Amino acid sequence: MSTAHNLFNSLQTFDLGNGQQGKFYSLPALEQAGVGPISRLPVSIRLVLESVLRNCDGKKVQENSVRELANWKPTEARTAEIPFVVARIVLQDFTGVPLLVDLAAMRSAVTKLGKNPKIVEPLVPVDLVVDHSVQVDFAGNAEAMAKNLELEFSRNRERYQFLKWGMQAFDTFKVVPPGIGIVHQVNLEYLAKGVLTDAGGVYYPDTLVGTDSHTTMINGIGIVGWGVGGIEAEAGMLGQPVYFLTPDVVGVHLTGALREGVTATDLALTLTQMLRKAKVVGKFVEFYGPGAAALPVVDRATIANMAPEYGATMGFFPIDAECANYLRATGRDEKQVALYENYYKAQGLWGIPQQGQIDYSTSLALDLGSVMPSVAGPKRPQDRIELPNLQREFFAAYQRPVTENGFGKNRSDFVKSVKVETTEKKKARLGSGSVVIAAITSCTNTSNPSVMLAAGLLAKKAVEKGLKVNPAVKASLAPGSRVVTDYLKKTGLTPYLNKLRFNTVGYGCTTCIGNSGPLDANVEEAVVKNDLITASVLSGNRNFEARVHQNVKSNFLMSPPLVVAFALAGRVDLDLSCEPLGTGKDGQPVYLADIWPTLNEVRDAMQSALKPEVFRKLYKDFAKQNPKWNEIPSSVGNVYEFDAKSTYIQEPPFFAGFSLTPGTIKPITGARALGIFGDSVTTDHISPAGAIKKSSPAGRFLLESGVTFEDFNSYGSRRGNDRIMTRGTFANVRIKNLMLGGEEGGNTFGPDGAKTSIYDASIAYQKQGTPLIVVAGQEYGTGSSRDWAAKGTNLLGVKVVVAQSFERIHRSNLVGMGVLPLQFKDGTTAQTLKLDGSETYDVVGLDAGIKPQQDLTLRITRQSGAVEDVAVRCRIDTPIEIDYYQHGGILPYVLRQIVAQN
Repeated sequence: MSTAHNLFNSLQTFDLGNGQQGKFYSLPALEQAGVGPISRLPVSIRLVLESVLRNCDGKKVQENSVRELANWKPTEARTAEIPFVVARIVLQDFTGVPLLVDLAAMRSAVTKLGKNPKIVEPLVPVDLVVDHSVQVDFAGNAEAMAKNLELEFSRNRERYQFLKWGMQAFDTFKVVPPGIGIVHQVNLEYLAKGVLTDAGGVYYPDTLVGTDSHTTMINGIGIVGWGVGGIEAEAGMLGQPVYFLTPDVVGVHLTGALREGVTATDLALTLTQMLRKAKVVGKFVEFYGPGAAALPVVDRATIANMAPEYGATMGFFPIDAECANYLRATGRDEKQVALYENYYKAQGLWGIPQQGQIDYSTSLALDLGSVMPSVAGPKRPQDRIELPNLQREFFAAYQRPVTENGFGKNRSDFVKSVKVETTEKKKARLGSGSVVIAAITSCTNTSNPSVMLAAGLLAKKAVEKGLKVNPAVKASLAPGSRVVTDYLKKTGLTPYLNKLRFNTVGYGCTTCIGNSGPLDANVEEAVVKNDLITASVLSGNRNFEARVHQNVKSNFLMSPPLVVAFALAGRVDLDLSCEPLGTGKDGQPVYLADIWPTLNEVRDAMQSALKPEVFRKLYKDFAKQNPKWNEIPSSVGNVYEFDAKSTYIQEPPFFAGFSLTPGTIKPITGARALGIFGDSVTTDHISPAGAIKKSSPAGRFLLESGVTFEDFNSYGSRRGNDRIMTRGTFANVRIKNLMLGGEEGGNTFGPDGAKTSIYDASIAYQKQGTPLIVVAGQEYGTGSSRDWAAKGTNLLGVKVVVAQSFERIHRSNLVGMGVLPLQFKDGTTAQTLKLDGSETYDVVGLDAGIKPQQDLTLRITRQSGAVEDVAVRCRIDTPIEIDYYQHGGILPYVLRQIVAQN
């Protein structure tokens, strides 16, 4: 994008802090020019506005886009789309590998057209952090991390070779190798600079999108960024702006301070519940007020991280001295910190706003002093439970119908338990609510020294009291960076965590994304054989069904110290405010209050947590620090040579028969239902990331391809192979297809009316040339920014998804893959329409003249011949998305543009 313009006389200079001047596009200058009331705009909107102004070239970004955003109104119909050009892109390997596969396929396509493959090249810096591949196969001992790393490299060698090809093939593509940390913590502690400069010497804000929904963690340090699907990130890499509708901005006024015994995790879970109820899906959330200003960056980052769980595009904290202090403490150069301060002061963006200074669409309030110790679960992160109520709530969930997020069990079975002897010959008893996984994991909490040190201090006190972790519990510690290991060692807390079997298992997402590894074989057999509702406790951000482990049905999110506490208790069906965790070595009961660390104890330990020299030492020379990565060979060349025998990397069919002519938009007729689903169907349900079952279509395919069950790895690791991922779509063991009466598992009715797998039914329908439709309830596609949930839907032959509501990223991904999202009007559902899957569906009114968000007709023809027309809203939301849909998706659209320009 050109930065030579001086639109509205906005190209100004500011003091760099070293006696020199730097150029920047001044937001105050826009206000002085009468363009709009800039100083009243939310800070997040102003930062996006800077990008729109700076990249205004009269082509991809027009002057009217600057004017429209500069005159953002707190409440008005949102119809204008913003062309947002980001400064950089971050990826993790589960989403990054398929993205790189797509780029390789695009290069193959342009080569076949006789063009230079190098015309497909990222135009902005791209950093991929390998953090999703390590699994907790080994835990509870000193050798666990080394063994897990060994297995990770053994399983993923082919994927890592492919990443190394990408590093040499694309000029701006860099990889942070395995064993360094979790992408969002690495981004916060190392990759983020706060202010960047271009080749012309113009300074501008650090902004980004990432192919992981928790990219929003960076909002905690005042950087605009959010998660997108891989297909949208690819478009952004290749010079396409990220388009989105001008958002509402919800202000959250924070006051007061957290009380003794309350953690940042408790605050994040409280805000998740509060904001989910406030329906902030697709909106910016911006925190302000004295409570926000008093929070350290690490607490802000914990709250910002969970923006996908409360549904917001961002959970943004504006820029202030706390941000500069954090940059300094994490080893950023002092000149960079001075530049950071001076730039944002020059932009009028320095300091957390106070009440009345900013115009928000709506404002909510929370007194931090009202926050209580909490957990969330057993199936959704927004279902917060105050700690004293957990026993009662778990008992209630045990009996609630499955359709109401319960387990549908008989209360008389609640007290049943079985004895089990682990494979290590240790005896335990398992029953309802028994904890079988306890994991300190996930970027949400492992980036926050206060809660990590609290876990270590609690472990120390527990060991000193003589408490032990129940033998049936698989305990693990997966820090988000090696800095955590450093400060836990320096504070002397590591031996106590190890004593309780919370040994470090690796540096990555692990349990939070389903890489929990196997349970003890005897424990798992007892759970499955007796159909026990056991529990996992984790310091993560997601607890959807079958995500953590396929056979662990209740999953609770909580702070790291509470994870340790519940591992000691061995069960979740108790009230920790008044029931003991266990019996100490003196024979006396030990209560949570006896071992909970005080705020002063945590603060004293914090003095050694953030040392700039440690960050500088651990965030350099990655290759030298990881010899296993250096041993991985790399193929060379600008075009990847796909191996037809590979079960990890295959050339996807998205560009098969690619031509420079886009398709046409026309009605969809004669569609049949592939699945009818209820509320809160997540991207985990649609495209699971965890273990592959032997009996599933993907499992059968791997066995037929000569892969042994032990080498299946996970769905997430095989996202570079469309053959496996298409078979894995809707294959989650917990997904409930209402066409089969809510039966669990990825089955449906085929064209012959017989029950079969969703994959096999789709193949049969596609052979007949029959288009397919998916019908769903509220919050369809909630969860991870998983583009394979849309890619797999497309490759199954699904042309339409009609739901009561969509989560932001998945709706965008569906359009990006050429699948039409339609939304029922309020009050209309699959249930009110009495749909059972035997119907035929037509989409009427779909043609070349379609407008964003216009009403269409879903014509339903029943087996009896009765016809019913139902009004639905087209959820192609913006004009650019109309273009994407016509081209068959965002990737063909971008590729046609690239070829036309070269």
